[in-house]
Amino acid sequence: MTRVALRGPIDVPQSLAPLGRSGDDGIDRWDGPTLARTLRDGGDPIPVVATVAGTLDEPALELTSPAPVSAKLRATFLTPPQSVAVLAAEDVAVARLVGLYPGIIPVLYPDPLTGLIRSISAQQVNLRWAATVRRRIAERYGARHEVGGTFVYSLHAEPLAAATVDDLFALQLTRAKARSVIAVGEAGAAGMLRHGDLDAMSDEELIAHLTHIPGIGRWSAEWFLARTLGRPRVVAGDLGVRKAVGRMYLAGAMPSEEEVRRLTDHWGEAATHVQSLALHDLVMG
Repeated sequence: MTRVALRGPIDVPQSLAPLGRSGDDGIDRWDGPTLARTLRDGGDPIPVVATVAGTLDEPALELTSPAPVSAKLRATFLTPPQSVAVLAAEDVAVARLVGLYPGIIPVLYPDPLTGLIRSISAQQVNLRWAATVRRRIAERYGARHEVGGTFVYSLHAEPLAAATVDDLFALQLTRAKARSVIAVGEAGAAGMLRHGDLDAMSDEELIAHLTHIPGIGRWSAEWFLARTLGRPRVVAGDLGVRKAVGRMYLAGAMPSEEEVRRLTDHWGEAATHVQSLALHDLVMG
């Protein structure tokens, strides 16, 4: 058993909750006490199983798998910038969220291929159905890893690139989404989705790079910035984000995408963290 100390304060269970809230996709698995996912080391997936330990101020995870991934595991918990506290001192709505949900922080999906498949699966459907479809993709095309008394799947570019539209349609993806999954697989197989290369791009360069892939639009590219690279980004066109921002600033009225950008422009470097708090608040009702 390896104890991985995290930089607090972090409410680990609530921060991990989005991974399992909509069902078990077999890829990023969270059932309350236990996290199972894979982390990449030089391109090879390392399966990890961990349980929550520690406290809000001194959080930790206990690795039940003998994997040397402590630093990579810590890096998936996005450390809040100091600007969150500064913003909370100036914005009553942000201060309310920070006070209500201490320790809620974004948890990243660091594998570019998997991050894009997540986005494709979630386009214009409810998140529970998206998780069901991802589970089918994982079972059909993913690699299964037995670890720590359970299992987890990793996704790889080549099997997805070799899939056919009919095969993916049989898993109940639309044909448009099937073509997008194949295109993402092809992009990965061609070396277009290397994390280091993508992270070296500016936001707008990255959005342009990703939106050249069929089926990847600005919505998916912006979620990639926030959830894979951990950059400050409000995904203003997302329905949930629009609802959450309306709850914060408009007494529940639904803002347009442009209104969301205007209302959150002052979030600055704190954007991804405040967005995570706002979405958590929306779920809590």
